[in-house]
Amino acid sequence: MSVDHFLKAHDKDLGGGFTVRRVLPAAARQAVGPFIFFDHFGPIEAPPEANHDVRPHPHIGLATVTYLYEGAMLHRDSLGSVQRIEPGAINWMTAGSGIVHSERTPPDLVGKARRSHGLQLWAALPHAHEDGAPGFAHTPAAAIPVAVFDGGDARVLIGSAFGLTSPVATFSETLYLDIRLDAGAVLRLDDLPEEAAIYPVSGELAIDGVALAAHTMAYLAAGSGASVSAAAGARFVVIGGAPLDGPRFISWNFVSSSKERLAQAADDWQQQRYAKVPGETEWIPLPTPRR
Repeated sequence: MSVDHFLKAHDKDLGGGFTVRRVLPAAARQAVGPFIFFDHFGPIEAPPEANHDVRPHPHIGLATVTYLYEGAMLHRDSLGSVQRIEPGAINWMTAGSGIVHSERTPPDLVGKARRSHGLQLWAALPHAHEDGAPGFAHTPAAAIPVAVFDGGDARVLIGSAFGLTSPVATFSETLYLDIRLDAGAVLRLDDLPEEAAIYPVSGELAIDGVALAAHTMAYLAAGSGASVSAAAGARFVVIGGAPLDGPRFISWNFVSSSKERLAQAADDWQQQRYAKVPGETEWIPLPTPRR
């Protein structure tokens, strides 16, 4: 069997009634390739009065990777970037030495019933880039290459697969695929990175004939491929890449190979030394340490 082990998601309440299913980091596995954080949210039916806005908050040492299936959000950051994020686009925000951003409901959707469904991942940056310059890159849905095969299609969000290469730039070998299978279809995945995993977004999957439970990630054995099937049709993602160049420490929204750097980042936020997000006056306070 190609599955090395399974990682079960757990619910995480982000406040305001907004709950996500968090898969990474997990006790059994901190990361899959560079991906050290994996949240799946929705589908959520939000009533007109719902407020799921995420106020300004900081990051270091990572890149956020946002991908939507439904809904829209408005990204703003301390570099001055303002970007409406819609389904099918890839939004890669490099935190590096430090960035602040907010994620809010676009003005045209405020006060309306709306649906939201998507994934947010963090990619830990290699040592050489942990304290590099921050940046933000938006790749629209139309620029994402799509492979069409008998029984489905695959969007190559990041990296290379099916003879196609995504335009999204990364700092290390990274793979991120969004794959749709029709009912009864079977897809053989080969030539995967050293670390790779499969996560079902909707529908029921089987890997090498073994059912993959909903909200569960299948981490594949190194160097193996996998046959993925969907009896009734399904959508899933494949993530992976080269192993991280050493373990990472995570504290709140900060990722680093150094505990001292995490402490400095927290103090900088507490003292509001980070650059501000233009047009924003709110901010999320540093969480109180657990005792």
